[in-house]
Amino acid sequence: MTQDSVSFRITRSTEDLAQTIHALSHRLVRLEQKLAALELAVTAVDATSQPSAEELGSLETVERLLSDCRSLLSAEPTPITMAQPSSQEDTYAA
Repeated sequence: MTQDSVSFRITRSTEDLAQTIHALSHRLVRLEQKLAALELAVTAVDATSQPSAEELGSLETVERLLSDCRSLLSAEPTPITMAQPSSQEDTYAA
């Protein structure tokens, strides 16, 4: 009787595994189809549209900011000197 029980478990696990693989295969096919559709849409949009002057200006500004940040990061650090607090005694009028 133990052999029947083990055989049933193996068969049941195999069936579950086969169903899971089948479901995953269908999901993968749908995702690939969606990806292909998105790639076509992006290609169509890229082919028909040119960046506007405003977009180009924004990109140039971003490029300039990135360049400034890179130059600041590559610059030698300058030592920071802290001003020493002056020793003044507080006098209170009595």
